[in-house]
Amino acid sequence: MSAPESAQQREARLKDGLAGVFAAELGQEVRIEEIVVTSAGARRGNVLFSAIEGDGTSTRYCVTYLPTLNIELLPIPQEAALFRLAEESGVPVPHVHFATEAPEWLGGPLFVSDCVAGETVPRKVLRKVAAEGTGTRIAEQLGAAFAALHRIDPALAPPALARPERSPVEDALARTDLQLTELLQPSPIFSYAQRWLESHAPTGAPDLAIVHGDVRNGNVIIDEQGLAAVLDWEVAKVGDPLEDLAWTCLRCWRFGEDDKEVGGFGPRSPFAAAYEAGGGTFDIERFHWWKVLGTYRWGLGLAGQAAAHLDGRFSNIVMAMSGRRVGELEYDLLTLLKP
Repeated sequence: MSAPESAQQREARLKDGLAGVFAAELGQEVRIEEIVVTSAGARRGNVLFSAIEGDGTSTRYCVTYLPTLNIELLPIPQEAALFRLAEESGVPVPHVHFATEAPEWLGGPLFVSDCVAGETVPRKVLRKVAAEGTGTRIAEQLGAAFAALHRIDPALAPPALARPERSPVEDALARTDLQLTELLQPSPIFSYAQRWLESHAPTGAPDLAIVHGDVRNGNVIIDEQGLAAVLDWEVAKVGDPLEDLAWTCLRCWRFGEDDKEVGGFGPRSPFAAAYEAGGGTFDIERFHWWKVLGTYRWGLGLAGQAAAHLDGRFSNIVMAMSGRRVGELEYDLLTLLKP
């Protein structure tokens, strides 16, 4: 068994790999300096760095990479194409310069984008927002960003994006029903949520849209002006646009600011108003259904992450810690479903 990689070895590997991929993709000979590892999640790496050209010009970038192709969800080149489509449509995202699935640089697929200044760590974000009084503005900006995304014709989406086989509601219920059967430990609350969702399923087919799937406090960059960029598009799909809005408003993304429904930033009303002003339709009953579904799905997801650690599929301390949070999601479900 090989020794764990030291911090110095990791930095040297990143520098060599990034210099190599710049030469291969852009034909640029650069020196890599000022590496900052920003990842806090379990799956992907995010590293900020400066690429210094021969004349001394220094440009700050970010690389997002997977340590192995085996855990890729949306193919990295198609995720990069989605970034570009969103950028062209007015959604605030980092500009992507290139993407590759070649494993020889950092071990797996990667894309390089502009480094967008700002804060991403949720509790630091909320302290910053509270100090600057920008919470309501950010809620409005999120509503406007969703409207811009959902205006895009889904036919323009990269082909690898999942499309509903039936309706988004039916597909979601089929997935959660399967996940429920795979729980290592039975949950009466999750079983009740599944039955509630089935009996209260929205009727009528929504207008399908490109859905980011994971816009939340922690997947956005916040600066002094508010929302600077939306990150992490690896679970994007074509689906019900209300799913996006509801996910952002789950209690688990408020980090203690429970009275501020939109990510701990601000109230729902300016968020919904900005979404409708941008051309979206806000249906409160459908929104609530997707909030219940999102809470339930995240609880199932946390249980699944803990199971993956326990059975060795993806052993990681962040995955292991997910298991202790399942009870929080059960509590949230009860508060959403109480009479």
